[in-house]
Amino acid sequence: MNLLKAPEGARLALMGNEAIARGLVEAGVSVVSGYPGTPSSEVIATLHEFGAGSEIYVEWAVNERVAFEIAYGASIGGVRAAVTMKAPGASVALDPIVSSAYGGVEGGLMVLVADDPGPHTTQTEQDDRWLGFLAKLPVLSPSSPQEAKDIVVASFDLSEEVKLPVILRTTTRVNHTVGDVVLGPIRRIKRVPQIQKDVPRFVRAGMLWNLERHRWLNNQLSVVEEVFDRVSPVRNSVEGSSRLCVVTEGAAYNYVAEVLREVGGDVRVVKLVLLYPPPKKFLSEALDGCERILVVEELDPYLELVVRYTLSELGRNAAVYGKSSKHVPMEGELSTKIVRKALLSALLTDKASQEASETSGPSQLKIAARPPPMCPGCPHRNMYVALLMGISRAGFRRGEVPVFGDIGCYALGVQPPLEAIWTEHSMGASISMAMGLKVAGYEKPVVAVIGDSTFFHAGIQPLIEAVHKQVDILVVIADNSIVAMTGHQSTPAWSTVESGRKTKPIDIESIVKAVGVNHLEAVDPYDIDSTVKAFERLLRKPGVKVLISKHPCALVEARHRGVEVRYGVVEDRCTGCLACIRVTGCPAIYFDGSKARIDGEDCLGCGLCARFCPYGAIEVVSSG
Repeated sequence: MNLLKAPEGARLALMGNEAIARGLVEAGVSVVSGYPGTPSSEVIATLHEFGAGSEIYVEWAVNERVAFEIAYGASIGGVRAAVTMKAPGASVALDPIVSSAYGGVEGGLMVLVADDPGPHTTQTEQDDRWLGFLAKLPVLSPSSPQEAKDIVVASFDLSEEVKLPVILRTTTRVNHTVGDVVLGPIRRIKRVPQIQKDVPRFVRAGMLWNLERHRWLNNQLSVVEEVFDRVSPVRNSVEGSSRLCVVTEGAAYNYVAEVLREVGGDVRVVKLVLLYPPPKKFLSEALDGCERILVVEELDPYLELVVRYTLSELGRNAAVYGKSSKHVPMEGELSTKIVRKALLSALLTDKASQEASETSGPSQLKIAARPPPMCPGCPHRNMYVALLMGISRAGFRRGEVPVFGDIGCYALGVQPPLEAIWTEHSMGASISMAMGLKVAGYEKPVVAVIGDSTFFHAGIQPLIEAVHKQVDILVVIADNSIVAMTGHQSTPAWSTVESGRKTKPIDIESIVKAVGVNHLEAVDPYDIDSTVKAFERLLRKPGVKVLISKHPCALVEARHRGVEVRYGVVEDRCTGCLACIRVTGCPAIYFDGSKARIDGEDCLGCGLCARFCPYGAIEVVSSG
């Protein structure tokens, strides 16, 4: 069944992101933009997969800032729009997000920001609930796929009534959880985009105008709680009437509910959906009579601050426990074990509940850590091997040549046995940071590695800066023709994107030439010897050098073209020296205790292992 076209009342098992996609359709959106980033990527991927023939504009943008501004431009034209991103993407888009609060919207605008407690796939455990306080925009938080869908629909009604963008803040356990979702009606909202010239509203160059718009913004925020309660079917809620109270929201609510089902106990649960502005009227009533309050939340003590401030304003005395009292950890995801311990120590202190908890909780399995490897046949593995060899052949030790990394699957080059990159900071930072070290006076070569989609996202500007200032660095663009790590999305180099739209492909080599670098070479990293020689040459040259390491993602190439050759181990030649594993770290190779083996189904035929086997024990064993 096509979840985007299924009728009202249908019950489907949907991932949170799929439910959000359905909510966008139910809300009658016209424009959806975004940049890939786990755990948010499946929203736009779902709209692409099931939205064939739809009139909705759904496309990936070159970065989150551009994505937001596309959606914002549509919304001030009166149509409903949405933008999706993960937590660090909100930082990229922060400038226009904050400014949009002063201009406001006409058509509803929803900003999905997906945080990643854990973190599972993100460089920081950023808590974007604070965006409400910073940007002065409403923030909503669902706890399940059903709530996510319903809140998406309500967010557009809220946005249009208060004339502000609305932030939907989710976390991985909501985005990727699968649950039953009852579908609602699909609104057929057909609006002809129109825009009225209103300079004081939309031009931020006037300081008096900005002051006036700030007053307008604060006034709009004062009515958000009332409007939200009126338009949203999912509201702030209270379960129970005990004087022992838990305040929670989002995915954390599910842990609380599960633990209370296990251990019992008379506890009042106060669940928030509207996180900003803090719902003062609701909290005043919901916390009335609470003597002990445990705040259960992930990441920062955001709700704890809200609760303490609210109690202070109301002049009420209650003991508040949470992160500041160390009942709830400041880092990482919650678990039933953590929440059970917090509930027992802060609220359910009687011995019977303690004993019940110790016998009723699920066993905790210890699972060995498994850092993510590069895929078999990954062209980035070949590139890193060639880079490290090129450094040596150019007359330098590995420890003398810093390699600044960037955000993408090529960052997995930090893992053994390659251990190639020294840093991974933020999108595009590899070039800027390499430049910074060099202008500080570092005498040896400095290398920056950046992927093709990251180069489009945030690498062009720092490359311009390096060329303009004529800084002696080597920039390696690892071009695998796709946004690989977040699920194989399109880049600006594609001629046809996921929606079927025909586009004008943007050529990276042409951009680099236009910027005016001193030296430019393009190589196929599967030709390992030629790539080593290219690195050796460029490391010895002065000025801004760029090497484009270009080969398609091996997984995508295998799906589209099949596997041309596969390799295997000739048993009587293998000595078990492990050179193939120690050099490449390819996960298709394993050791059985005496000999190396290659999993024939995993091998994608790059041949790197054969290149480094000193005994010629690895050969082509099949074609296709």
